[in-house]
Amino acid sequence: MGRHMILAIAGQAVERSIGTEMLILFFLFLGMWFMLLAPQKKKQKKHEEMVNGLKSGDKVLTAAGIFGEIRSVKADRFEIQVGGNTTLEVHRSFISAKL
Repeated sequence: MGRHMILAIAGQAVERSIGTEMLILFFLFLGMWFMLLAPQKKKQKKHEEMVNGLKSGDKVLTAAGIFGEIRSVKADRFEIQVGGNTTLEVHRSFISAKL
């Protein structure tokens, strides 16, 4: 075997190795997407549906741990009564659960 033939064989091995590495990286990324990002999107969609379904009179829990009852629904926030005559305006994204 000549020196040029050995270099040609080594070059082919390097090309195959890079292609294999790229394929492995692609499947790792795809697996990460299915394991991490897809469930997060599903959870976010479920939360958005819950918030869009809220109406006056519903009891809710805010992300800060405050319990209250919705008094009015506005475009981007809710007015919730938390006790007595105390009301708070809370952005829609800070409602964590409907009770």
